[in-house]
Amino acid sequence: MEFKTENGIAVPSVTMEQMIEVDRIAVEETGPNLFQMMENAGRNLAELTIKTLGDDWRKQNIIVLAGTGGNGGGGICAARHLANRGANIKVCVTEPEKLKEVTAYQLHILKSTNAKIISIEKLQNENPDLIIDAIIGYSLTGEPRGKALELIKWTSQHLGIIISLDVPSGINSTTGEAACHFIRPDITLTLALPKTGLHPSLTGELYLADIGIPNKVYKKLKLNYQQPFNHHYYIKLRSEIS
Repeated sequence: MEFKTENGIAVPSVTMEQMIEVDRIAVEETGPNLFQMMENAGRNLAELTIKTLGDDWRKQNIIVLAGTGGNGGGGICAARHLANRGANIKVCVTEPEKLKEVTAYQLHILKSTNAKIISIEKLQNENPDLIIDAIIGYSLTGEPRGKALELIKWTSQHLGIIISLDVPSGINSTTGEAACHFIRPDITLTLALPKTGLHPSLTGELYLADIGIPNKVYKKLKLNYQQPFNHHYYIKLRSEIS
């Protein structure tokens, strides 16, 4: 899979293993740290959500579905930015008691906003205009299970706009293989670099978000990286099967 910006700049794609190494180098050597990357991801996701909904975005019902890891933290962060701007937003977390530290801190901050945190049981009564899928992210191996699977099944029953963060939940980020149950979004906002498994039939419109990783990180991995963002913080990509 090859990815290019609307201006024709080629953007390298990475496997799950390569993205794990990108994150490791950033956290252990160069920065930014996990919280900073999560904050950048969440703010970009909030901005894309507003752009997608248009002028009446404050009147629309938005639900964020968040997992326990970094992807969920990005979704929760986006919910805060949206709530701070007056959005009608609710957040459903798969297992709040199992949140990783940085994600738990995002939920802690969210509780000081007007966003509503709802259980999976209460979710059954909701009919959102837009769903943010921040359930799993790039680290999926095998089939989704438990509460994550419940949220994926719930999403497939609704007609609202769906935006997936980084990788649609239920899709293997390296191979593009789909689980038995997966989310098919209208839009995917992938982070840092596109993933090799982001097939255009699975992602909807594809955007790439800058989360602040220095070019030095990509050079260490010998990736042919040319900064594609110009003055933007997220950009649209087109994908081509090579």
